[in-house]
Amino acid sequence: MPTIIRDAGIVSPNDLERHTALHAVGWEVQLRSSVWSPPADVYETEEAYFVRVEIPGMKGQDFLISVEKDFLVVSGDRPDAAGSSRRAYHQMEIRNGRFVVAVALPGAVDIEEAEAEYEDGFLTITLPKAAPNHIPVQEGA
Repeated sequence: MPTIIRDAGIVSPNDLERHTALHAVGWEVQLRSSVWSPPADVYETEEAYFVRVEIPGMKGQDFLISVEKDFLVVSGDRPDAAGSSRRAYHQMEIRNGRFVVAVALPGAVDIEEAEAEYEDGFLTITLPKAAPNHIPVQEGA
């Protein structure tokens, strides 16, 4: 099972800006980059936010998952499935190598109760919503 690290301090603002720029420009820029970004969905229920990343060919322990301020960051390195043999590609769409996914969290989360599961090529991270802190208002005398 992947481990979720809170405030790991490993992602710089420049990395997040670069990630946002790559998504804005599209896959054409990503083909020229050494770091790529697998597709991800973010959705919520009444109880939690969910991040689902499509990244087949991995193992749960291959992911580094951290929360940096208001971002969930998933990173890792997917090896080339064909190994190190020399070959000439006629078409290459299956990415390998270092990847990073940075997702802006839509609201406050309870990171201590967060869970991650990797199954059938999908990494699903469950981030329970944090309970709101209410401050009671007292009547003056």
